[in-house]
Order: sequence, then structure tokens, then C-alpha cells
Amino acid sequence: MNIKLVESLLQVILSLSDEERSLLEEKLFFDSSEPSTCDLMLLSLTGGAFNFLENEPDIYSLDDGEPI
Repeated sequence: MNIKLVESLLQVILSLSDEERSLLEEKLFFDSSEPSTCDLMLLSLTGGAFNFLENEPDIYSLDDGEPI
């Protein structure tokens, strides 16, 4: 085990600002390999895969009956 390395890393972490620590925690503890919800929403809005829905007729209204 490399105790000196661990102690050096600890010193660096303790010297970080709260904002920098939050960013470090996010990078360490959350799986950032998966796209975020925001990224997926942006992709669906700008990617064009759902553009066909713009041409769909409005066949439903609030007066159509009981909600499911």
C-alpha cells in the first residue's frame, strides 16, 4: 500500500474549496459514463428522431372521455 500517495491525495482533497469538493464527489461517486436525463432530453429535442410527430393530427382533446 502506498501510504504517502494516500496522504498526499488527502491533503489535496482537504485543500479544495466546497465547490471543487462537490465536483470531485460527483466524478467519484456517480457513474458519469451514462448520459444524464438532461443530455437525453436535449438529444431527443435536437436529434430529429421524433420530428414525424409534428405532422400528426390532433385527434385527442380534454373532452374525449374518462382518463385512463
